Amino acid sequence: MKKWVLTKFGAARDSFKMVESDDPVPGPGEVLIKVSHSGINFADIVARNGLYDEAPKPPCVIGYDVSGEVAALGDGVTDLVVGSWVLALTRFGGYASHVVVPRSSVTAIPANISQEHAPALATQACTAWHCSRELVQLHAGDVVLVQAAAGGVGSMIVQMAKQRGCFVYGTASTAKQSFLTELGVDRPIDYTRENFKEVILSGPHKHVDVVFDNLGGKGFKQGMATLGPCGKMVCYGATEQIKASKNKMYLLPLALGFGLFSPIPLLMQSKSILMVNMLVLADNKPQLFQSYLKSVAEMAEKGTIKPLISKVFPASQLAEAHIFVESRQSTGKVILSWE
Repeated sequence: MKKWVLTKFGAARDSFKMVESDDPVPGPGEVLIKVSHSGINFADIVARNGLYDEAPKPPCVIGYDVSGEVAALGDGVTDLVVGSWVLALTRFGGYASHVVVPRSSVTAIPANISQEHAPALATQACTAWHCSRELVQLHAGDVVLVQAAAGGVGSMIVQMAKQRGCFVYGTASTAKQSFLTELGVDRPIDYTRENFKEVILSGPHKHVDVVFDNLGGKGFKQGMATLGPCGKMVCYGATEQIKASKNKMYLLPLALGFGLFSPIPLLMQSKSILMVNMLVLADNKPQLFQSYLKSVAEMAEKGTIKPLISKVFPASQLAEAHIFVESRQSTGKVILSWE
């Protein structure tokens, strides 16, 4: 097998080395997948820069999600067939031509979804499902703010919120405004030209019911200010921390940007802050995660959600794929192809 090994923390072009080794062997309850496509997630960028505490330390293989062909089954796995096409959450290890994963992290690729689109269902769609279906029960007429709405998770949350009849504010850069409109965002906000807090507080709704935040720092604090009574803040990332890898002086303003919260004001307004780490959920509640995989696969098969792909890179161009994601040019998912 071939795999990209993260040899050290740092710049994309300096941190990875392609290595060949024997194919792994699945243990009891595990599945060996011959990978056709690996997903690139912003969390991979954070891990590469040494800012993800739960990520393995170099030398290691990172990468969250894959699609491919079942190559072998461990003892006790009786409901999959060798040769079938599946998608899976890898919990690191995804930048490889072969991966071993628990059965609970695998589901069949829907017939109408391509192999290159399938990895978007493993991490992004399941995160969106957890945020907008489990942690928060969205209702028709709810007003929501989706930060980074053109991203992999953000675009999925927008689709799920629109299905429930919500009014959606979505933030993105100037170049992605038309993408947001096509996605169904009711009020796209160009964060390079507008202050989303001011747009919402001065707009017809005056507040939002839910904020879906992956920014952290100042964006998180301003998002809290847009919440109305009974509002909920759902935080599934802190991408602003990547600035700290380039300038350590940014660590303090990043931390301060989250703000200091007393529970009393939140209690009096019945507001909530909910934090999400899908790897922790998959590790500790594998059957729940398996139900998420099945649910999002069913939605994709029915056409009620669509995994959106920004760009596909050949496996040899991992560094270029990382640079593309880190530049914030992508809309939807970025994919690495092993074919």
